[in-house]
Formats: sequence, C-alpha cells, structure tokens
Amino acid sequence: MYTTAVIFVAGGVTYAAVPLYRMFCSATGFAGTPITAIGKFAPDRLVPTEGANRIRVRFNSNISEALPWTFTPQQKYVDVLPGETSLAFYKAKNNSDKDIIGIATYNVTPDKIGPYFAKVECFCFEEQKLLAGEEVDMPLLFFIDKDILDDHSANGVTDVVLSYTFFRARRNKQGFLEPDASEEVVEASKGFAGYENAPKVEDR
Repeated sequence: MYTTAVIFVAGGVTYAAVPLYRMFCSATGFAGTPITAIGKFAPDRLVPTEGANRIRVRFNSNISEALPWTFTPQQKYVDVLPGETSLAFYKAKNNSDKDIIGIATYNVTPDKIGPYFAKVECFCFEEQKLLAGEEVDMPLLFFIDKDILDDHSANGVTDVVLSYTFFRARRNKQGFLEPDASEEVVEASKGFAGYENAPKVEDR
C-alpha cells in the first residue's frame, strides 16, 4: 500500500509539473510568456510614463489546420507608453457547420520583453466556444510594465510582436481540455521551442 501511495504521489507531481511550469512562466515572463500575475495590476502600475519612448506592439495570428476558423487581429499595431493600458481586438469566425471549442496559446517576442508584458483581460485565459457559423470579437487588455525602464537589457526595445495561435480543443486522459496538436507544436506556439527544460509530452 505504501508503494502504491508513493507511485500515486509521484504520478501526481509529474502531472502537475507542466501546469506548474506554465504558471511559473506566466508569473515571471520566462520564454516570452506574457505576465498574468495579479500583483502587476495595482492602480499605481497602470499609469503612463510620460517622457518615455513609445513601444510598438504588433499583433500576429495563427490557426491550426485542424480548426476550421478564421482568426485575425483587428489592428496591425498600437503604440503604447510603459504603464499605459491598451485595448485591442481579434476577430474569430467558425466556418464550419458544427459548434467547436478552441484554445489559444500565446507568446511575445523578443523574449526579454516577457517579464514586462502584462495581460489584464484576454480571450486566451479560457477556452472559447463558437457556434456553427458564429463570428465574434475577442478583446485583449494589456500594458507594458514601467519596470522595463530600469532593465538596461530591455529598455531599448521599441518593437514587440504578440502572437496567438488557436487550436481545436480535445480532452486529455484526465478529462481536461487541451490543444489538439502535438506537444512540440503547442510548445513552439508558446515560444518554448529550443528551451532545453520546456515541458515534454511525457511529463503529462
């Protein structure tokens, strides 16, 4: 019984490794993962830094071949000051005759901007269900943390690309929704390609 318990606990730790790894990336900005930590959203952080150079944020969209949707940004780019919140939109349409659930992954380049790119609200925080033929606007509220001005390796960044990839959703063995694609493809869409310690499919 003790051995079984140890195996069960070990299995639980292994299964938790991937979501914990992604939580770490979302909290620290590792591998270009935009920040989603709540502490970054204090009111005094959301004040434009006057006199600072504006940063151009370009919007990119990709879609899995298995997902019969169209998915496009509604603006090519916006120019923002550090600390300034900005609202952007993507448009998605289900081109099939069936209801489909999709899941979006995201990353920002260059990687060094990740610790300072923070999302307040985003369609990527949960799966999205589109009815057959349905078209929707998907909002994104974000800001670039003013701490970037104190980082000499990043404060020269003037051009940023925010990329989203939508995948058809499927249920894994544990019953949770996940992107219906190979682990390598999904991790690459998050900017983890080439990182030695990125989560692997065998870690699930």
